Amino acid sequence: MKPVTRNHSAVTTFILLSLTNDPQLEILVFIFLFITYILSVIGNLIIISLIFMDSHLKIAMYFFLQNFSFLEISFTTACVPPYLYIISSGDRTVTIKACFSQIFFIVLFGATDFFLLAVMSYDRYVAICKPLHYVTIMNSRVCRNLILCCWVFGLLIVLPPLGLTLHLEFCDSVIDHFVCDASPILKNSCSDTWFIEQLVIVCAVLTFIMTLVCIVLSY
Repeated sequence: MKPVTRNHSAVTTFILLSLTNDPQLEILVFIFLFITYILSVIGNLIIISLIFMDSHLKIAMYFFLQNFSFLEISFTTACVPPYLYIISSGDRTVTIKACFSQIFFIVLFGATDFFLLAVMSYDRYVAICKPLHYVTIMNSRVCRNLILCCWVFGLLIVLPPLGLTLHLEFCDSVIDHFVCDASPILKNSCSDTWFIEQLVIVCAVLTFIMTLVCIVLSY
């Protein structure tokens, strides 16, 4: 538990550390991440486009796959481009609002991804175990509701701890990470972060256990 300290100046920006301080290695990291990111986005966009255009793919499995591809694009976009900008510009400073925004989207897309994987496993369970009733059970309304539930659960996971973190006071501006992440940010706080740390652990464990149980039960 951290003691609350009031004798400090207000921190308005964070400084992110890089993966490496070697300029040549940073160039290699930039090239690798850039190519990987572009290939990932192109591949997922192709999947989304094909499912939109092909009428034979208008079934639940491909609807979920389409949403999964969208989440993959969103998650990688929240992580990779900001770091590529840091490498290319050399500017490692980021405002607190921008940092919290990045955390929000990373956790939201990541958690929603977990719940969507559980829904996709349930979809395959219905397709294999109840093939004659599959179209009736997994109709378009049910599929849309399941996707909505994934996003709602993702929001419920990210909003409580992030909302509490917004009220913290910070003493140190250096974040020992190459992207904004909850753990190193909490270490920079002058406030008592014990409850938030426990809440983060509970939310992460609940997400993992809930989705894992659904996937295991479906198999």
